[in-house]
Amino acid sequence: MIYFLQSQLNLIIIGAGPAGLTAGLELIRRSGIKPLLIEADAQVGGISKTVVHRGNRMDLGGHRFFSKSDWVMDWWRSLMPIAGGDAESMRIHYHRQSRSIQSDAVHGDSECMLVRPRLSRIYFLRRLFDYPLKLNWTTLSNLGPQRVARILASYAKARILPRQERNLEDFIVNRFGEELYRTFFKDYTEKVWGVPCQDISAEWGAQRIKGLSITEALKHAAGRLLRNTQNATRHTSLIEQFLYPRLGPGQLWELAAREITDRGGTILLGTRVTGLQRQGNRITAVDIVDREGRRQTIPAEHVISTMPVKDLIAGMNPPAPDDVARVAHGLLYRDFITVGLLVRRMKRHPGDADPDRTVGQRLPDNWIYIQEKDVRLGRLQIFNNWSPDLVADPEGTVWLGLEYFCNVGDDLWSMDDDTFTGFAIRELASIDLIDPADVLDTHLVRVEKAYPAYFGSYGDFGVVRRWVDGIHNLWLVGRNGMHRYNNQDHSMLTAKLAVDAILGGDVTRESIWAVNLDDEYHETIEHRKDQPAQSPRSRGDGAA
Repeated sequence: MIYFLQSQLNLIIIGAGPAGLTAGLELIRRSGIKPLLIEADAQVGGISKTVVHRGNRMDLGGHRFFSKSDWVMDWWRSLMPIAGGDAESMRIHYHRQSRSIQSDAVHGDSECMLVRPRLSRIYFLRRLFDYPLKLNWTTLSNLGPQRVARILASYAKARILPRQERNLEDFIVNRFGEELYRTFFKDYTEKVWGVPCQDISAEWGAQRIKGLSITEALKHAAGRLLRNTQNATRHTSLIEQFLYPRLGPGQLWELAAREITDRGGTILLGTRVTGLQRQGNRITAVDIVDREGRRQTIPAEHVISTMPVKDLIAGMNPPAPDDVARVAHGLLYRDFITVGLLVRRMKRHPGDADPDRTVGQRLPDNWIYIQEKDVRLGRLQIFNNWSPDLVADPEGTVWLGLEYFCNVGDDLWSMDDDTFTGFAIRELASIDLIDPADVLDTHLVRVEKAYPAYFGSYGDFGVVRRWVDGIHNLWLVGRNGMHRYNNQDHSMLTAKLAVDAILGGDVTRESIWAVNLDDEYHETIEHRKDQPAQSPRSRGDGAA
């Protein structure tokens, strides 16, 4: 069916993930514009969608709903009320600030956000370590005195003789020392990205782990000791609790999509953008093809794009300049496979220093970072611990997500589903976390371009950015849209700022590119509720 825009402004949004849906809903709520959203997938949400298999729900990558931006927190709550809890559980503390979370839904309401406990740990040497690493007895005893001595000595050396930060290895060694880098960072990071840390830009570390160091860990440990000594009230920190939609992250984004369409916007699913028609410094139309192979060119006055920059530039007509096309073509991505594994129970692991934390037949973690060198498994999610409603039988079964990082066409990606699932089961059993006889069901999901990479031609990305910023009615937002490893709250803020600019008649992009660049992006008391901080950044503990 031929589609024509019927709105005050022909505005097209490419992609219906967190950034695209935020932009669409902001436009609907704040203006008379009824945007057209074009989504290649069969469902909305992007990597934040929820996959359902026989009543069991999968969260791809794990999405903790928290933000230092009050605007983002309030935006989420505008779509989903927060289920009730005791007074302390409804207060989240971060960066010397405190945010009160008011419950406005009753237990049992399916369309609500839950306040969930956060626990992530590292699995290494067949033992469980706290994540982020804590200088406590568990960590020290698991590592052993000799390794601890080497860690402290190498950290002292790094502080006295810091490296010039040319790559990610230099960045991490300067903050943790070479011994701790090789123990906890090097192998896992290279498992995630598939290249040596020396080949990854230091900017990735600045965006994902800035603010963490042994010094900060010592301060944190001392602060906790002081609070305990003084019998002070132990407040819940941001990293110990988070909000989570009862039926998974996709539930919230489906509600956003519903509001967009209820208010007159349109979302085309199963439809790909194949090109953008350009005249000088303006986009004039967008070429699309639907799942039936029908093609159409739609006029556009503004385009907000969340599609991968590589594909966006390749689709320009007339083509982008040679240097822009070369850099865009060289941008790389990391792809992703998740195996959902339904089991009767997990093994009660002797490496858990606190076995009383075991919940029934499972460990209590949201996810576990697998740093064992003898398996290629990267992370393990335990969906029961995100929300019991993700699991059809939460009392009698454990629903796991085994996450693998790969590249399209490599040996992992090329395995057929049954072969890969058998491989994943054997790996998890080999590190003593399950018994293969307890496996009840499986489901495999592949995600292309899940993580924009900070290598390849990324070092010259400024060439692409400068050229695209010169196209006055094209706005790049979101993770793949900006080729930046954003969490979903960062992506939402970039979308909001793009809408601010369009509605305000502004053509500058500096505030959008500033999102996720600086340490602090929480709002201070002086910030207005409708204004996000101009330069958000997080440590990367939230959405994948």
